[in-house]
Amino acid sequence: MNIEATITGMFCRIDDMMTGIRKHPQALLYPSEVVTLGCLFALKGKGTRAFYRWIRDNYRYLFPRLPSRTRLFRLFAKHWDWSKQLLADPTVFGVIDAYGIEFIHPIREGRSDRQIGKKGMSNHRWIVGGKLCLLLNKWGFVVGWECDTANVSDITFHPLISEVEDRMIVFSDTAFHAKEGDPTNLKLCPKGHWNERMIVETVLSMLTVVCHFKHMRHYVWSAVKAHLAFGMGLFNLLAQWDGVEVDEHGFLALSIAEFSL
Repeated sequence: MNIEATITGMFCRIDDMMTGIRKHPQALLYPSEVVTLGCLFALKGKGTRAFYRWIRDNYRYLFPRLPSRTRLFRLFAKHWDWSKQLLADPTVFGVIDAYGIEFIHPIREGRSDRQIGKKGMSNHRWIVGGKLCLLLNKWGFVVGWECDTANVSDITFHPLISEVEDRMIVFSDTAFHAKEGDPTNLKLCPKGHWNERMIVETVLSMLTVVCHFKHMRHYVWSAVKAHLAFGMGLFNLLAQWDGVEVDEHGFLALSIAEFSL
């Protein structure tokens, strides 16, 4: 993979999607540059210092007005909502699932006043961290997302389903069922039924292997949200890099492995 060509192509695609957002007269970077750098950070999947050294030492010529590290990540935390321009449109059918993200090892729980994660179950083991909830359309592109601490129930994310109530039927596992009632567009699928839902596992595996989403080392929720937001936009961008090509069986092969850094 030619990294320079990938960064340039990513910037051009993002810039085309952000025509309605103007640059502040005193800003060093254009909005599309901020989003491009945020997406690169999500793709790199390392700590803030390691990422900044990498972009500064190798690709500073592509971002000649690159600000200092702390200022750059404050921009990410402030303007992560710009990444919503990269989210996909709903389809008639979609799927939702939750994904645990580890912030610290469980044995270190409670040792620091800066701890923002909570203890919860993920893949049948305890973690201390957060939970990402993904809403995907039928092709596997991210329509919406939300996050919370790892100890919350999946029914916490019902508002995400209700937002597309008139546009989308959402399939989920039984963990999203609430005794008080479910959104009218939620379709609960017992184990072994509607295996088309497994497309969400494909997406989550790519986020784990390529973007290293399973472990994060942030100390404030604004940084976590920025990382997740740019990661969701990044996935949609890379998964549609060469267009959307569906085979004769109506199957779309998703892959972002070639962009791994």
